[in-house]
Amino acid sequence: MSTPATPSVLFVCVHNAGRSQMAAAFLTHLAGDKVQVRSAGSAPADAVNPAVVEAMSEAGIDISAEIPKVLTTEAVRSSDVVITMGCGDAYPYFPGKRYLEWKLDDPADQGVEAVRPTRDEIERRIRGLLAELGIEATS
Repeated sequence: MSTPATPSVLFVCVHNAGRSQMAAAFLTHLAGDKVQVRSAGSAPADAVNPAVVEAMSEAGIDISAEIPKVLTTEAVRSSDVVITMGCGDAYPYFPGKRYLEWKLDDPADQGVEAVRPTRDEIERRIRGLLAELGIEATS
């Protein structure tokens, strides 16, 4: 459980194999232990998209060991901010939570060249989110 001083953020996408994984990795990388980070999907893939793993590696972040996770009601309930990643995913609604929709290109079935602009946009949005939360990025 998060404390008031440690906000929690959940990134949601259907397969939890691309955008939500990149967002969670960037937030973890840039916020360290100042934010509790989760990601999940309603129909998780078997593995993270290899082009996403490669694109994140280029940014200096290794997500090769990450595994897509199933979205649970408890994950939403335990999060202060829930960010969906343009997937039209269904998730439970709880009053008092902050819900955001980030419309981003889907990296599914794309090569690393197509993933890079989405990766860079996610990093930009994560830095903006940190500023909104009053948390200084570590790098």
